[in-house]
Amino acid sequence: MKTSFILVRHGETEWNRAGRIQGHADSPLTREGVLQAEAMGRRLARESIDAVIASDLGRAHHTAAILCQHVPLAITAEPRLRERSFGVGEGLTYAEIDERFPEMFSRVRQTDPDFAAPGGESRRQFHERVVSGLIDLSSQHAGRRILVVTHGGVLAALYRWLKKLPISSPHTIEIPNVGYNALSHVEDQWQMDVWADVSHLATPTHNDRV
Repeated sequence: MKTSFILVRHGETEWNRAGRIQGHADSPLTREGVLQAEAMGRRLARESIDAVIASDLGRAHHTAAILCQHVPLAITAEPRLRERSFGVGEGLTYAEIDERFPEMFSRVRQTDPDFAAPGGESRRQFHERVVSGLIDLSSQHAGRRILVVTHGGVLAALYRWLKKLPISSPHTIEIPNVGYNALSHVEDQWQMDVWADVSHLATPTHNDRV
């Protein structure tokens, strides 16, 4: 029995544009982010989808609501697919967080998978939350095709898991806003079918540092 997932990162936000860490804090979609979601909605209108799951954070739920104008299904909130919590680091720029919390993440070095900023999650805690959430969804929706609207960090965690990369790897992963990503699960095997497809978008999208 095949269970399929279409995973979509939320549309561009004001903090994406400003280069600020969002985590569990929120920032509204930009006008570009709304247009990105509308373009994805038109693409998804041509596909067969059985359920819509979204992170319960505002930027993901807003994106899902736009998509559901073209995919007429109710949205089910899933807190386990929230972005990683960065605690006191939320709202900082990437340069500021590198200076204050260099153990958190980096493009060029291994990071401590058990480090958490005050009030936040470690990378290991975050990855375990995300992966267990996806596995549970696959069990709950066996044999169906599910649209999931989530975050850049969540997609990065799933990419590393599927590719069997270390969770603290500095490997650069393409995760554009409102990119089209597809995974499938058959028996005990997971497969990445599509990654970071933005053919539905007229302009390039924001890529987070993951």
